Amino acid sequence: MPLVNTRELLLDAQAHGYAVGAFNVENMEMMQAAIRAAEQEGAPIILQTTPTTVKYGGTALFAAMARALAQASPADVAIHLDHGNSFELCARAAGDGYTSLMIDGSALPITENIALVRKVTEMAAALSGRPCVEAELGKLGGKEDSVEVKLGEDVHTDPEEAAYFTAQTGIDSLAVAIGTAHGFYKGKPKLDFERLAQLRAAVPVPLVLHGSSGVPDEDVQRAISLGICKVNFATELRAAYTKAARECLDTDKALYDPKKFGTQGREAVTDLVRHRIRVCISKN
Repeated sequence: MPLVNTRELLLDAQAHGYAVGAFNVENMEMMQAAIRAAEQEGAPIILQTTPTTVKYGGTALFAAMARALAQASPADVAIHLDHGNSFELCARAAGDGYTSLMIDGSALPITENIALVRKVTEMAAALSGRPCVEAELGKLGGKEDSVEVKLGEDVHTDPEEAAYFTAQTGIDSLAVAIGTAHGFYKGKPKLDFERLAQLRAAVPVPLVLHGSSGVPDEDVQRAISLGICKVNFATELRAAYTKAARECLDTDKALYDPKKFGTQGREAVTDLVRHRIRVCISKN
């Protein structure tokens, strides 16, 4: 199937009370693994790349791989720019065929964040495919790409501010800060479910949960029941791929064929993504 617009996926999730899993991929094998998992679970999927990933491989290359794999798959597949850090990067990704874009101005004062996000939504609206636009309000702790928010510097999203921000920018989805963090957790994260319920009541667009690697399944499902429509997973996928590849190489010191350890990494990611998809689409 052709790549699908993330907006369609998120609106369906919002209407039917589930979430779409969004999985950060770093190479062809991880893309294949994520799509294979979606096929096996009969679910839609969002592939994501960060600025450092596309700096390594290029938005055109990742978009082309996603297009080719989606065309050969019965699953609904979207490709998303995660944590886009400039208007120029968002414009390039959109031009290369990304079906959704995140512009992350969360570190800026709200007026500057609004101005940056509005510039991206206006650009996207003028394109024939009209890619979906996600933005973030509040600050998640931890490290994502080259951006780090230290413990104690994270700021939860304010519902009233979120309503104003959404109205002023014309975004299609909003990433909210409710206690999750990027990277691995040192203890169990404490999510502010009361705040999430308030955000759902205040904001009409689908809500996004970042920093979901390591969040207990039951907490992810509770967040979905309170309005989360897109759940991002990144760190745990990288770790699973690398662990499987490393074990393969450690087992056979003479191994030099990347396809061998790439296959092991792909299988590990497929298993993990299948589990996370089941968490996202469960109605329990």
